[in-house]
Amino acid sequence: MFLRTVLHCLWIGSMTSWVRGLDFNFHDSKQIEVYLQSVSKNYSTFTNLYSIGKSVQGRELWVLVLGKYPMEHKVGIPEFKYVGNMHGDEVVGREMLLHLIDYLVKNYGADSTVTRLIDSSRLHVLPSMNPDGFEASAPPDCVFSKGRYNRNNVDLNRNFPDTFSTAASSSVQPETQAVMSWIQSESFVLSANLHGGTVVASYPYDNSNGGSELVNGVSRSPDHDVFVHLAKTYSYNHTTMHTGTQCGSLTFPDGITNGYQWYTLIGGMQDYNYVWGQCFEITLELSCCKYPPADQLADFWQENRAALLAYMQQVHLGVKGQVLDVDGNPIPSAVVEVQGRNNICPYKTNKHGEYYRLLLPGTYTFVVTVPGREPMKKTLQIPNGPESFSALKYDFVFQSNSPTSDSVAAESCTTANHNSNNAAASLQAPHFAILLALAGATAMSGLVHS
Repeated sequence: MFLRTVLHCLWIGSMTSWVRGLDFNFHDSKQIEVYLQSVSKNYSTFTNLYSIGKSVQGRELWVLVLGKYPMEHKVGIPEFKYVGNMHGDEVVGREMLLHLIDYLVKNYGADSTVTRLIDSSRLHVLPSMNPDGFEASAPPDCVFSKGRYNRNNVDLNRNFPDTFSTAASSSVQPETQAVMSWIQSESFVLSANLHGGTVVASYPYDNSNGGSELVNGVSRSPDHDVFVHLAKTYSYNHTTMHTGTQCGSLTFPDGITNGYQWYTLIGGMQDYNYVWGQCFEITLELSCCKYPPADQLADFWQENRAALLAYMQQVHLGVKGQVLDVDGNPIPSAVVEVQGRNNICPYKTNKHGEYYRLLLPGTYTFVVTVPGREPMKKTLQIPNGPESFSALKYDFVFQSNSPTSDSVAAESCTTANHNSNNAAASLQAPHFAILLALAGATAMSGLVHS
């Protein structure tokens, strides 16, 4: 009984110490778990803690969600996520996300930007996707260590289904599967994954099979303009990223790069999010050194704080709404397309009949298709949603519940339907060789960043 009482007091003491403030130090998996539990307990009205699964070694993959409705999705409230520490030895992002949580909970109700962010969106933060890799890493380690990989020695950012290739690094890992299931269970609209090894914002596509997406060495997505805007939003709100000259001889104009133009990546998470998750994701490289000394963390926070906030606000770009029948019932799996943007996987409404489309301000024509009914076409003028913390709201209402045409559902989107097998594989080696020849030894180290 005495021992139980002592342990309970120690646990309460650790919870109380977190409330006083998060220190600028590296925190192991157990410390993160205790901290997140403390936040969830002390700010229970607008936070919720949950796990999306476990690592190979059985560590929980904890996610803290912040929002006016933290327990469940609400129609019209967009879902956002940050993912850190996908590579276990790239540790700055892991700590930045902890400090972001600390900043958000302490400023909710006091700072107007923080309050409007939390009230208008649902923010999910996964500080560590690869806790096993972190535990296998040790500072200082600026270039590379075995902690990059998960416990099965697999690079998690080469482990997702690929848009342009069937060449997988290995069987799908528990951490990868947990994130894939998470993406499919939530209607995420915008995301970023945090890495280290240079300082740049990278955007899709990361791969190509030499098709129409490849333009002057850039693998362009149908939403290329939006991705450039998102990357620049982060780089120009970061104190130095936009200069593009942070780490040796590597230079990135505006502090951004197309993933494929930088180097080819098969099985990456950001392309998976965009193509199969209907979620725009970019990759944020936050430090030249993968595992820098802890005394630099306070400076990293000052460099990234405004950028982390500004990027989250972009979840309100474009337009959102529902597809409904004449009686106001939601229509799930309706295809909502924007003319001139032919996404590999058509964007469909969720179970609530909701759609979200990130678009820059301008005029766009939408075509909404429901099986057995005449497609609906509508031209909308899109304002700058982030300024008001809300995308334009527009519901598409089908006036008849009876079939009126021979229109059919869009083809199911799978990896098998949308890659070119040998074409992608044949491009990998020459493209990689050209990069090495042109970039030199400094750039070569960048090939293992993302």
